[in-house]
Amino acid sequence: MPAPERPTVGFGALMSNQPLQLAVMISGGGRSLQNLIDLIAAGKLNARIAVVISSLSKVAGVERARAAGLPVEIIRRKDFADVASFSEAIVNVLDRYEVELAVQAGWTCMWHIPDRWYGRVMNIHPSLLPKYGGKGYFGHHVHEAVLAAGEAESGCTVHFANNEYDAGPIILQRVIPVLPDDTPDTLAARVFEQECIAYPVAIRLFAEGRLRLRGDFVEIKAD
Repeated sequence: MPAPERPTVGFGALMSNQPLQLAVMISGGGRSLQNLIDLIAAGKLNARIAVVISSLSKVAGVERARAAGLPVEIIRRKDFADVASFSEAIVNVLDRYEVELAVQAGWTCMWHIPDRWYGRVMNIHPSLLPKYGGKGYFGHHVHEAVLAAGEAESGCTVHFANNEYDAGPIILQRVIPVLPDDTPDTLAARVFEQECIAYPVAIRLFAEGRLRLRGDFVEIKAD
């Protein structure tokens, strides 16, 4: 059944002009995390990264976060008996740091998002969903599949996460052509350029209270 209509939070950030409190969830190198760090530092994104949650302890993203002076919480799936306890640990961190929006930035672990967090967790995926999404489609696996299928276009998708892989309501997409001489590496690089644009836009829309969930669809309010 479609999820009931739930307006997103963020109205308080708009009215008070206080930075949106973010959690950035990572499982790897943290390039998207670094993009957000840089935009915030440059005054181009009215947000504060309250905590970085990593599903692995020894990845470059953890070092990026620590170098920026950000709190880091390591929550590894293998340290928990089941998905339920893993998910509870994540939600406890989000609550403890008073996070308003959690953004998955290269996060690869399935966790169960409780109803009260529905519409407050975003994900970014390096394809034009619903194409090339789901379990096993991450990183270069996505770009290899796009090229193998002979697609004329690719891009990225920002969506609200639900409890299925890459299946939540789409907020926005950015499209690029697939070039005749593209390799998985070159396509990945050009898609990532679009990700660096798309995610901050989606975060701003949330912070301004302009996103509203209607069933399986996202309504974007005009300025």
